[in-house]
Amino acid sequence: MQGQIPYYAVIFTSVRTEGDNGYAEMAEKMEELAKTQDGFLGIESARNEVGITVSYWTSLEAIKNWKTNSEHLLAQQYGKQKWYSFYKVRICKVEREY
Repeated sequence: MQGQIPYYAVIFTSVRTEGDNGYAEMAEKMEELAKTQDGFLGIESARNEVGITVSYWTSLEAIKNWKTNSEHLLAQQYGKQKWYSFYKVRICKVEREY
């Protein structure tokens, strides 16, 4: 991402429900799909009790296009129904990194 400043970060924090319920497979599929989207720059994630996934994008338009991708919409629906007891999405503009 070096040299791309400014860019945008989508910060997704979540608390999972019990069991996998197809989560791992879908998470892998969504990461691979995101990598094919225009404006995608990268992704980082960590999970303990709270999961944090940060995806990086060139523009707000790229983020909007990803949010409305039909396969991603399906994953969002499953997340609300069976994978997350809590989640929050934050979108930030990255103006500096070091």
